[in-house]
Amino acid sequence: MDEYSCLSLPLAVGYNWQIVLLWRQAVSWLYYVGKAVVKVLLLLLTRWRVRGKENIPEQGPLLIVANHINLADPPIVGVSLNRRVAFIAKEELFRFRFLGYFLRKFGAFPVHRGRLDRGALRWAEQSLARGLALIMFPEGRRSKNAQLQSAFSGPALIASHNGVPILPVGITGTENIEGIAWLFRRPRVTVNIGYPFYLPSVNGRLTKVELTEFTDSIMEHIAELLPTEYRGNYTGKKTRKYEN
Repeated sequence: MDEYSCLSLPLAVGYNWQIVLLWRQAVSWLYYVGKAVVKVLLLLLTRWRVRGKENIPEQGPLLIVANHINLADPPIVGVSLNRRVAFIAKEELFRFRFLGYFLRKFGAFPVHRGRLDRGALRWAEQSLARGLALIMFPEGRRSKNAQLQSAFSGPALIASHNGVPILPVGITGTENIEGIAWLFRRPRVTVNIGYPFYLPSVNGRLTKVELTEFTDSIMEHIAELLPTEYRGNYTGKKTRKYEN
């Protein structure tokens, strides 16, 4: 039974529905309180800067793609945007019941790395169909040297099949958030937001060549937003751009 099915039950049972609604409101408040806490911590403990906020579409489905350096990247990207976001996180984090519960309430969905996770793909497409903003990290793992690594094709597959705009984001400085000493150094953390772009819509199944080209295009857009020393596998590559 979902929380709405109790509407058809007697009033005595309908009281449970009121509790459910109150709980959903509490969870919503939890999301915004958590976001505020992350912002305060960033302002106190880092020299956090966001560039390109004017490039963020105010509404409608949006696929946000970013490089991945540190575990702190998802919340940092989330609070850097002026929209409520959902994101995909590695399945291992959800094995801890308490952590997994709160990750879900903050809009996260587990993905099994190293293979095509059709459940995660369906969830992502459903989120976009509802007009949400979805954060994905195409590399699928943290970069150990802060440089761009080869990417997985999931974001390209989702974007091309659903015809949604892609918002590239480049993160620098989070590689310095480690250990304890960073708390006293206030490292500079920069979130650079680029211009939205589209991949060509494809009817039917993408070929391997098309999927590789679309994935490279996404990563090249991210690389444009990063200093040269962060571009890694995408250093010197010209960004592939397609007509909308």
